Amino acid sequence: MADHQRIHPARDVEAPATAEVPLVPHGATKSHHGDPAAGTTEPYPAPFRRTIPMTQSKPPKKRRSCLCRFLCWIISLITFLIIAVAIAGGILYLVFRPKLPKYTVDKLQITQFNMGNDQSLSATFDVTITARNPNKKIGIYYESGSRISVWYEGTKLSEGALPKFYQGHRNTTLLVVALSGQTQNASGLLGSVQQQQQQIGYIPILLRVRQPVRIKLGKLKLFKVKFLVRCNLDVDSLSPNNNIRIRNSSCKFRFRL
Repeated sequence: MADHQRIHPARDVEAPATAEVPLVPHGATKSHHGDPAAGTTEPYPAPFRRTIPMTQSKPPKKRRSCLCRFLCWIISLITFLIIAVAIAGGILYLVFRPKLPKYTVDKLQITQFNMGNDQSLSATFDVTITARNPNKKIGIYYESGSRISVWYEGTKLSEGALPKFYQGHRNTTLLVVALSGQTQNASGLLGSVQQQQQQIGYIPILLRVRQPVRIKLGKLKLFKVKFLVRCNLDVDSLSPNNNIRIRNSSCKFRFRL
């Protein structure tokens, strides 16, 4: 019996050699049930995984929450009060229609304006003032503690006070106020008065009034405020016992709480 010939596959010497790559990389586990070739069936340990701890934000403090609530409550209360006062003021304005009082200086009489032996100037004035209340539903209580004064170039010549009285609705009141005062070392002041009278023909003086009053709205008497009046007067002379003519008069009025 003839020998069987063995046929071996021929290798292509021209083909490039390729490296055999294992299906499972070296050092890797072949199965999660173990390695049967090594006779072990226990599973390989799972690969190490890094875990990042989760940080939890701290709850807000109770004290801070109470403070925020308190501030919100205060702001809300202030806002409510401002709105309430604005509404009340608007209603009062529409009901009473307030108008500012008016003041004029009608007459100025000097009974004394002379220099003494001690170089002091004595001045006595009688001032006639007209006060008008143009309001229909508002009365004015003129309280005690008023001050009215006459000034020349920053120097107070005389001072007095208005009487205490009540001025009703749409009322005009004529007031005659006596003012007196004494200025020390007034030789230069008297010379300035005489020189200005000769140069420009008149003497500018200032009349100031500071009067505390209470406003009456209907039957309601409000808190005390202060009337401030400034009247700039140009008079032709400051000679005593003469009829002094007021050439120009302008008064400004404002009030302060």
